[in-house]
Amino acid sequence: MSFALPRGCLILKTAPVPEQIPFVEYLQLAPTPHLVAHQCTSCGARFFDRRNACASCFGTSFEDASIATEGTVRSFTIVSFAAPGIPVPFVSAIIDCDGTSVRGNLTNVSADPEHVSLGMKVRLTTYTVGADEAGTEAVGFAFEPAA
Repeated sequence: MSFALPRGCLILKTAPVPEQIPFVEYLQLAPTPHLVAHQCTSCGARFFDRRNACASCFGTSFEDASIATEGTVRSFTIVSFAAPGIPVPFVSAIIDCDGTSVRGNLTNVSADPEHVSLGMKVRLTTYTVGADEAGTEAVGFAFEPAA
């Protein structure tokens, strides 16, 4: 059996959407980008890496905890020397995301003390780290000024 389209119909072809995967396991891309920590069920301490036991209370039970996507710069440094191929300068910071400390770089801001300050409000953002030959994109995270 064959099927013919009525005269004048257009066939729209859509470009394939590249698959995206997070660069680190604690970055969740859907439904909206956010970070997820392992939270100790005994004391509430949060960790981004895999743990067999809590470093605070030695508890061994953890649950996933979504981290706030907005925060405040608590500490930062302007990196002037890096490994070959890494553009400098850039800002490395510790962000307080509603009580959870997150290490990350600042983006979309000049890497100088005139544009970065303690107490600065920032929000989570994502960027493409690279893509493989199939077009799958690795997605990383950083923080950018919230204002």
